[in-house]
Amino acid sequence: MSFGPTTIEYVARARADLRMGLPIAITAPGGGALVLAAEAVDEARLAALRGEGPAVLAVTAWRAETLKARAYDGNLARLILPDAATAAWVRDAADPANDLSTPLRGPFLSERDGPAALHRAAILLAKSAHLLPAALVAPVGDAAGIAAAHGLTAVPLSVVEQAIAEPTALQDIVAGRVPIAGAEGSRVHVLRPGDGGEEHYAIEVGRVDRSRPVLTRLHSACFTGDVLGSLKCDCGPQLHAAVAAMVAEGGGVLLYLNQEGRGIGLANKMRAYSLQDQGFDTVEANHRLGFEDDERDFRLGAAILTELGIASVRLMTNNPAKVAMLENCAITVVERVPLAVGLNPLNEKYLDVKAKKSGHIL
Repeated sequence: MSFGPTTIEYVARARADLRMGLPIAITAPGGGALVLAAEAVDEARLAALRGEGPAVLAVTAWRAETLKARAYDGNLARLILPDAATAAWVRDAADPANDLSTPLRGPFLSERDGPAALHRAAILLAKSAHLLPAALVAPVGDAAGIAAAHGLTAVPLSVVEQAIAEPTALQDIVAGRVPIAGAEGSRVHVLRPGDGGEEHYAIEVGRVDRSRPVLTRLHSACFTGDVLGSLKCDCGPQLHAAVAAMVAEGGGVLLYLNQEGRGIGLANKMRAYSLQDQGFDTVEANHRLGFEDDERDFRLGAAILTELGIASVRLMTNNPAKVAMLENCAITVVERVPLAVGLNPLNEKYLDVKAKKSGHIL
């Protein structure tokens, strides 16, 4: 019997290390690379990384477009570090906070030769750690050996790609009765992913009849809307309206997915809010940060429903993408139930962008 971590557990370690500013190694046949998260880099580790080999800053094509850099690798660009590049230079290139105050940065030059799979994996890990999607990558001949010598986490490239591409297995750890306001007969399930990621929750409201299509809501966590009552979005009103509808029907299931800010995390969501204060809309802000319009993985919802023994639903949503994803994951959606609530003068533009750019039916 081995007490050592599995490769998937090494991926979880890698995410945690990147968040703390530790380098990690991504191994591959013939070598691999050392990786540092751009937003967490300091001068000492930047110097150490460059001492191991020529490092580049990997950013997404969206961020490269803002920087007016060439993305020769499809969905990413490998920016060449100037000789005088500092940790502040790296962070500034990754973070759009100062884009408008320093519009003449650059020029940024991009590598165009050689493979970019290691760089793509580094960005995937940064995203999964809810960091800015930018990473310093230094290809090396013996990534595993360097990692072992310095006590760094090493994870195979193939495992990173597999961990991101495949749906996360979830286990229903525990459930308990929680008499919530307006729905006293409720139970909360805590579901834990096998990859060390964040837990998700399922709230059974009233009596859930699994022999019939269950009234269901896939609700992504929104600290600002759900907890603080922010008027910048419609999340809080949607949450409460969904629960009220389930109470009225005698039962339903609300899946509370920890995918804050359309899957980019609360810190990046606040960065996006700052960009919105500068005049960019929701989608434009995400792109300037380097993210897609929506980074959420609705396969999690299907996995939770399957774990709870629910195969058929009436889905409360204005987002057709949720319907399509559940159906692609063998969950039958017999009806899309609109949930158009929460419009106010402060979120009118936000909801308009949702409809025009993200395909929501409002």
